[in-house]
Amino acid sequence: MICTQTMKKTAVMFPGQGSQYLGMGKAFAEADSEAAAMMDMAESISGFPLRRLSYDGPLDELTRVLYLQPALTAVNLICWQQLCKCLPDWEPRFAVGHSLGEYSALYAAGVLSLQDTLNLVTRRGELMEREGERNPGGMVAVLGLDLAAVEELLAANEREGVAVVANHNTDRQIVLSGDSAGLAAAGTLCKEKGGKIIPLKVSVANHSPLVAGAVPDFAESMAKIDFQAPKVPVLFNVSAGLEHNPVRIRELMAYQIASKVRWLEIIEAMLADGVEVFVELGPKNVLTGMVKKILPKGSQTICLQADTPEDIDEVAQVIAG
Repeated sequence: MICTQTMKKTAVMFPGQGSQYLGMGKAFAEADSEAAAMMDMAESISGFPLRRLSYDGPLDELTRVLYLQPALTAVNLICWQQLCKCLPDWEPRFAVGHSLGEYSALYAAGVLSLQDTLNLVTRRGELMEREGERNPGGMVAVLGLDLAAVEELLAANEREGVAVVANHNTDRQIVLSGDSAGLAAAGTLCKEKGGKIIPLKVSVANHSPLVAGAVPDFAESMAKIDFQAPKVPVLFNVSAGLEHNPVRIRELMAYQIASKVRWLEIIEAMLADGVEVFVELGPKNVLTGMVKKILPKGSQTICLQADTPEDIDEVAQVIAG
């Protein structure tokens, strides 16, 4: 049994779109009946073959926002489920998620039930795929330039297509979202200033005006869902701040679809609170890599990622001190 008397102050983080890979979640479902049952529930609620898509692909099909949102959320929630089984009396200091991952954080914080979480991400995927078909676009990462520099370049390019800051991930990693003309023009300007451009594996211009048409319909869907006050503090993507009022949380989550993800500010707030361990629960280690870039030089803060049973055991041991 893991000792829980010396628990470290820990933040759990849940990844969003772009972290998917074929085989994600498979080891859990094969080894644990509760994990398999959670994947079964996700398939039943979404109506999609999430197990086949997650394990066998093809990757292009899994990457479709329609399928990816419930599939990735199911894997995130299985990782959380398995960590809670190792540490049954433990609660994190914070629960946060990047974009889509914020719904996993709301479940972990007790804001949403499991069924409502899976229903919402399925509906969100449907609406965002619809908007992506109506307003085609994509996303690119800009490395090496800070937010002020990128925003200045976008302001100079406001007449050519659509390109906006979608994610402020680290001081020198900004993600842009928009249509092909806007991203091409913005990319050229950023490269001229010394920035590096990396296209992202997403099928929709998330967190941009091109998906804003989903906001009112998603708000209508959320109005039917029971939201609770968080039992664990959540720092929200839209505001980078805490929120306890369920009505306000609904509003924030509706706006989140088309709003900037303020990830750098979220991590800085948790560091200021004294978080000792950051744990990314879900596929790959994208968020872990971001946190390492944000940490001050010489920081003793621990960064871990877990998406296999072995990883979960290691994380539980570290959290328990």
